[in-house]
Amino acid sequence: MKALIPIVVSFAIMFLIEFVKRYRKNQAIEKKHLAFQQEWRTKTLDYVKKLNAFIAKGVKDGWESAGEEPKDPGREHLAPYAITHIMKANETENFAELREKWPPAHAPLVKYLEKKGQAIPALFFLPDDSIIAYICDGSAAKTVQIKGDSVTTIDGIGLFGRCPNRRFFAIAKEKGIQITDRWLGNETAFCPWPTGLEDVPEKLGASPWQKPPTPEQIIPFPCGTRVLVASSNGVHVLSKECATRLLPTTELLLEEAETEIAEDEHNQLLPYLSMAHGAISPDGTLIAVGHQDSQHLVFNDKLEQIATIGMMSSYPHYALFNKTATHLAFNSCHFYNGITIAAPTDIINGLQTEEYEEDSRVPQVEEMSRVYAGTSRDDNFIIGDAYGYVRAFTPSGKHLWQHFVGSTIGAIDTSADGSTMAVSSCAGFISIFKLDAGKQAPHQVGDGGNEEFRRWIFWKGEKKPLIW
Repeated sequence: MKALIPIVVSFAIMFLIEFVKRYRKNQAIEKKHLAFQQEWRTKTLDYVKKLNAFIAKGVKDGWESAGEEPKDPGREHLAPYAITHIMKANETENFAELREKWPPAHAPLVKYLEKKGQAIPALFFLPDDSIIAYICDGSAAKTVQIKGDSVTTIDGIGLFGRCPNRRFFAIAKEKGIQITDRWLGNETAFCPWPTGLEDVPEKLGASPWQKPPTPEQIIPFPCGTRVLVASSNGVHVLSKECATRLLPTTELLLEEAETEIAEDEHNQLLPYLSMAHGAISPDGTLIAVGHQDSQHLVFNDKLEQIATIGMMSSYPHYALFNKTATHLAFNSCHFYNGITIAAPTDIINGLQTEEYEEDSRVPQVEEMSRVYAGTSRDDNFIIGDAYGYVRAFTPSGKHLWQHFVGSTIGAIDTSADGSTMAVSSCAGFISIFKLDAGKQAPHQVGDGGNEEFRRWIFWKGEKKPLIW
């Protein structure tokens, strides 16, 4: 027994030495992480403070007077530690401490966003204030419902859209588009896809499309029986009886018909539209459409063209009615910038303006953004641009507020009571704001009194979405 004592003591000493080594190593790691955390927080909040001062001066005195934009302090080396702590916080659900110690930021994560980001082109609030979102990455796509801090995947749902009065939803299916009364409610109409032969003379010998168009935008009408579909193959209004093509116009289509059919081995007349888009007025009586090679066009509910509005930048890119239907905004773009104009809807019938020529009837209301998403709150417009900014302004162009989310904005919606806003981006982020909060979170870049209180991260390769 006595012979074992030295052995036991020896093992105890070895264990103690190993314990002390590991303890010191863990202490060193913790000290290192603490230093990185403090560096991240200090640099982030200091940068935001300087950037917000720059933005405030630019809005007040003009951007030429704002001086040089503050430079990012360099936090890329800290990004892996930020992501590690985001994942740990999601395991413990300690989100308040996460935001305090590791305030959200965009620029340091760009390297990760390029690999892991996903587009979120559709996002809407439901009456219970939950959020449905369509998340896609190439051929892979899914629809999720966010309620509180939980996310549920809804199977079998393709790209979807909501009508301007928030009642009817439309969902892309294999054979066409299903319109339902409320989200996943009773079907009110099923509208087959266009065939590609709409208004094409039989003598041309064109064949139907071999596959339906891939929709980029789906908007059901407030009647619940028709739907506007924008795709690279055209802009159509679908009903259960027929499909009507608004763009390209029949005249333009027929001008190129013989050449296109001759070049296609299947005799398909397959137009290609870049930047095809559309919008419907809240009462369903006006339809605004456009694409890269058109002007801003407006149709009535009989699908007759009633207005041609000349663009103020190179390419028509987006259209948006405000909630009260008093104004219709048109955005045209050049590279990542753009100009938005707004026309009163009570003068829209018969309105004709020239491209690139200012017209007092259709004033410029925003002169920075290439618009990718938009919504309305009362009379005012809220848009999201190519640089990751969300901006609000009145129909006369008065600036209200702006916030930076990062990456190109994919979709924007507000809750039914207008108190909450959700914004998605191609970085795979969904940011949720309390509007009119009277304050901003310390990490927020912008000049409005709206507070971002939740940021969801939907990244490729992750087991589940993350909260930041």
